[in-house]
Amino acid sequence: MAFDGITIACIVKEMKDFLLGGRLYKIAQPEPDELLLTIKTQNGQKRLFLSANASLPLIYLTDANKPSPLTAPNFCMLLRKHLQNGRIVDISQPGLERIVHMDIEHLDEMGDLRRKRLIIEIMGKHSNIIFCNEEGMILDSIKHVSGLVSSVREVLPGKPYFVAQTQDKLDIFQTDTEQFIDVVSSKPMPVYKAIYQSFTGISPIMAQEMCYGAGIDGDVPTASLNRTQYTILGSAYSDMVTKLRMGDFVPNIAYTGSDPVEFAALALTMYETGRDHTVPYESMSALLETYYAEKNTLTRIRQKSSDLRRIVQTALERNVKKYDLQCRQIKDTEKRDTYRIYGELLNTYGYNVEPGSKSMEALNYYTNEMITIPLDPTMTPKENAKKYFDKYNKLKRTYEALAELTKEVKAEIEHLESISAALDIALQEEDLVEIKEELTESGYIKRKGGIKKVKVTSKPFHYVSSDGFHIYVGKNNYQNDELTFKFATGNDWWFHAKGMAGSHVIVKTEGAEELPDRTFEEAGRLAAYYSKGRGQDKVEIDYIQKKHVKKPGGAKPGFVVYYTNYSLMIDSDISGITQIS
Repeated sequence: MAFDGITIACIVKEMKDFLLGGRLYKIAQPEPDELLLTIKTQNGQKRLFLSANASLPLIYLTDANKPSPLTAPNFCMLLRKHLQNGRIVDISQPGLERIVHMDIEHLDEMGDLRRKRLIIEIMGKHSNIIFCNEEGMILDSIKHVSGLVSSVREVLPGKPYFVAQTQDKLDIFQTDTEQFIDVVSSKPMPVYKAIYQSFTGISPIMAQEMCYGAGIDGDVPTASLNRTQYTILGSAYSDMVTKLRMGDFVPNIAYTGSDPVEFAALALTMYETGRDHTVPYESMSALLETYYAEKNTLTRIRQKSSDLRRIVQTALERNVKKYDLQCRQIKDTEKRDTYRIYGELLNTYGYNVEPGSKSMEALNYYTNEMITIPLDPTMTPKENAKKYFDKYNKLKRTYEALAELTKEVKAEIEHLESISAALDIALQEEDLVEIKEELTESGYIKRKGGIKKVKVTSKPFHYVSSDGFHIYVGKNNYQNDELTFKFATGNDWWFHAKGMAGSHVIVKTEGAEELPDRTFEEAGRLAAYYSKGRGQDKVEIDYIQKKHVKKPGGAKPGFVVYYTNYSLMIDSDISGITQIS
């Protein structure tokens, strides 16, 4: 999925259509690297979302609002001082760079008309939002970049703004078809790679699409194409440039089965065969908001849950090492019964062993086979037998102790894996509260003196099956226990991924004697999706009526037992299941 220059061009066109002439009504900074601009236009109020997040930089129009901190950050306050009620007079993109310029006119303290520029750079980890004056001097930026961080360009107040030229790429709007063919054919590499490495704003997927449109395998070397093929490729290039000049965009997401795999501002015809298909969108903003809404939420919540993840991962690694060591130690006790048999046979047949013998042949009456017993020649048969019994007893005690310890450590590993799974599906800060409380009660986090248990507002996921049955999914171990043993009634159905960490899934029967097969399948998909098996082609799901699910005394949160159940193999695709909350 590439947020390339072509995608930016599509966004800029939408911004021009909706925002030119509008006035900046509100400026908010919901996150340290995000801006949310509310703009009043002749056609109503619009919002522009800007993110310079290193892992997920974005820019799109949206209807959604986001809560802001009570005290606005300095960068936000500076923008409000200069740009509040300012008018957007121009929106542009230099070449096909991943950069957007917003020129804004406003009145200064003296009532004079001034012009400022807000620059949004969508460049991966180098993304930034920069505020400049009329002379191109940086007034401030959402991220400060000093000379210690970058030797190429400093982004600091008082420094001149410029775009760092770190790649020698050509502007497609300044390159005709013949030049395009000459440049591509001169690069000794696969065709698609020669295209996207030579021209600004073209991503690998768009280079592959260009090759596909020309009927060429983009992975073949440039030297293998003949003149006719290059002519067709040049025509495909020319068509793309024409569409970009005319603003003829077709925002679409490409799917393989039910999984989104790519998006683009131009049609992805290469994904219109077999299991592949594309879904068009009215605007690139709507596409990006749909595609990245969940991903952006997950990115944020992962950042906020990083401390919890580190605690869980550290404890998990420590317990896994302990378990592996204990398993090796148990393996070392496997010869204990052999030593016991040696001792018994020595007591039975040792009377005829000659003094000073280093071994003894004897019939093992357990297997009816002859075995050789090593002996210490300095000891009598009785002393040798005692030595073997001592070894047996020591290994037996070790085995019994380790068997109990490994059971406890294994349970702890499963508990930590279930917490890790809960962190993977957390979508809101409220979801992290219960997880943190569980870690505190388990002793992994120390509760500070005087702090009471926090109030929990997180609730389970709620779905409705195609047949109208309500399905609930626990987000963590506490919710799993609550759903299974307090919310569900005896004849409700309980689902869980077999042999792996995952959520408890409850289907409320509301008195129905039988559930449709489709509801069983959808509940199974939810159990697969909210487990460590998410993404696998098939996940085995255990399901049973709730009345057969038991919780052993003293068991950890989320742990249950059941002794008879049904099973099904299902995928983890939940795209067709309606979610309520």
